[in-house]
Amino acid sequence: MKNYVRLSKVEGNASRQAHTDLPEGTYEREMSKEGFFGPSAHLYHSRPPTGWVDWEGPLRPRAFDLNKLNYRPNSPFEAAAVLHNNNVKLRFWRASGAMERLARNGDGDELLFVHDGSGQLFCDFGRLDLRAGDYVMLPRGTMWRTEFDGDADLLLIEATNGSYQLPDKGLVGNHAIFDPAMLDTPVMDDAFRAQQTPMGREDTTRVDIKRRDTISTVTYPYNPLDAVGWKGDLMPVKINVEDFRPLMSHRYHLPPSAHTTFVAPRFVVCTFCPRPMEMDPGALKVPFFHNNDDYDEVLFYHRGDFFSRDNIDRGMITFHPCGFTHGPHPKALQGMLIPKKTETDEYAVMLDTRDALEVGALPEGIENHGYVNSWMPKKAAAE
Repeated sequence: MKNYVRLSKVEGNASRQAHTDLPEGTYEREMSKEGFFGPSAHLYHSRPPTGWVDWEGPLRPRAFDLNKLNYRPNSPFEAAAVLHNNNVKLRFWRASGAMERLARNGDGDELLFVHDGSGQLFCDFGRLDLRAGDYVMLPRGTMWRTEFDGDADLLLIEATNGSYQLPDKGLVGNHAIFDPAMLDTPVMDDAFRAQQTPMGREDTTRVDIKRRDTISTVTYPYNPLDAVGWKGDLMPVKINVEDFRPLMSHRYHLPPSAHTTFVAPRFVVCTFCPRPMEMDPGALKVPFFHNNDDYDEVLFYHRGDFFSRDNIDRGMITFHPCGFTHGPHPKALQGMLIPKKTETDEYAVMLDTRDALEVGALPEGIENHGYVNSWMPKKAAAE
């Protein structure tokens, strides 16, 4: 158990309750340990803590428009690597039609998020229907392939050398956010049995196996997705974001950690879903300014109106490296206490990592280099 130096004190003009009843004319900034779980301080500023007019150095906030990736590889292992470190790899796969080979990830569990498209996934354990908004968790070593009804876009989050788990939901209990009974598993139905024929020419099927980021290809004289049954407590699972029931409070803006969906070594995956706005007149209605001093923060925008960001569209990613204060854009601050809507209208996937992320080798034109200026006063940003 960590024994932090922890005192509780109020100095100067400050609110006694975080994110609520801010002193008039102030902006709250949270500084904390362990993300939102450890000791914290709330500081009250007379100006927005993101009101910079210049930025030099590599720590700047960044944004990437993945809609501009213009190639559709047949293999998920050829998908564009957007961000990565030793514990996680985030790729964006613009798929199309049916995979020609089976894939098997020997580096870690794979989490698929279907951004666009519909189809089927076939794996060792059977078949799953796929549609936009689906999370599919594939344990390390699972052989699988997809068969989409045309084009599809997927976010792939690999837990490198690790495994996915469900978060500890604490006081709210195991059935909060989603009941584990909502998790779907593959079925060995007629469609699964019908695909048990060789996938390639000359009655062969090839399997691409990724280990240490290197591909080995194994060729079989049959389709190895030929299991006739299975048992146990290790299996792929699927759930759609429309089935989530997000935690909420009408008197207090909950931190992102309240929306944790999956946990893995050194990172977490969270999901933001539509929810009612806070109704208490003194409660913040937008995310509070905070220092991300322990985690790099990544947001993938799936669909909806992203109320805390300006000029962000679906299919885009924002990346806020660890070490600086960030929060809502100036336009969103206009609804800090009086919201324009009675509920949020957004679906987004968040990745928070304890270790610094590296940006992949993306093609020119994918990054929005002006994103850092989106917090600046209009006059400074134009200069």
